[in-house]
Amino acid sequence: MTVKLLKKLKKGNLRKGKLTTQYRGRFAPSPSGSLHFGSLIAATASYLDAKANKGKWLLRIEDVDTPRVRDGAIQSIIHTLDTYGFEWDESILYQSQRFDAYQAALDELIAAKHVYPCSCSRKSLNKIAKFGTCGLIYPGLCHNGLHQAESQLRTQRLLTNNNAIQFYDRVEGMQSQRLESELGDFALKRSDGIYTYQLAVVVDDAYQGITDIVRGEDLLDNTARQLYLQQLLGYSRPRYLHFPTARDKSGNKLSKQNHAPEIQVKNKRLNIHKSLAFLGQRPPDINNFDNTTDLWKWAINHWDSSDIKSNHSMSI
Repeated sequence: MTVKLLKKLKKGNLRKGKLTTQYRGRFAPSPSGSLHFGSLIAATASYLDAKANKGKWLLRIEDVDTPRVRDGAIQSIIHTLDTYGFEWDESILYQSQRFDAYQAALDELIAAKHVYPCSCSRKSLNKIAKFGTCGLIYPGLCHNGLHQAESQLRTQRLLTNNNAIQFYDRVEGMQSQRLESELGDFALKRSDGIYTYQLAVVVDDAYQGITDIVRGEDLLDNTARQLYLQQLLGYSRPRYLHFPTARDKSGNKLSKQNHAPEIQVKNKRLNIHKSLAFLGQRPPDINNFDNTTDLWKWAINHWDSSDIKSNHSMSI
């Protein structure tokens, strides 16, 4: 192995991830329900951005929060994606099989004194903590020791600071966030033993060598937390693209929590066409395409992420 390659491996931190030189994207649904139209938009945007850049597109099932996994949802998600013509390039990664990796990353952060145990319950914090744009702002009660030593709760929190974390989003432009004042120290492992989304997604993106993250604008305020974790763990920083949030005619976000209806297989060509239009791609009349294969070919050849408009409330 050459000295030059060794330097690359150190920079890319191969022991925590894969060294890559090409675009690697992913779609990472949570199996708390079936795919809805908002999910299709996310899958379409990430898929086309990867394929148009001659990259790899990976499928990850984010089932780390095992109590929220709905029976049959994983099979339903995979079946729907396959039926719609999505083609993932590697084996599916399941977060429920990655707990050892999350604990190893957490142990590293604990050893470096970036993490501390917290005995505060959400109920108690709701009474005293302020709410910001990202939700509850943790007031740091357990910074210097357990605030409620008699409590059996032990949430593992990441110590933050108030330095500005900045990044460029390919749709939203320059972004900046100060974690300590806008969010406070956030959880990496809950008191019930569940690893949080923030830790799992960062560890898995590094492991899979993800270079580009394409997802909905509703996840934009997670990015600073993930960049901070990437920095502490020595991971590479991906590029980011956050597209507008899809909402129904009443203004509600299309989500499983809001009971968005499952996308139907019988309407797949129409639904793909609608997702392209939502993403600003201006596809020709649907009658120009005999099947979904032809539609995907057109979409890959004509994909232009610069046509996605920054708009925080786009209805369908």
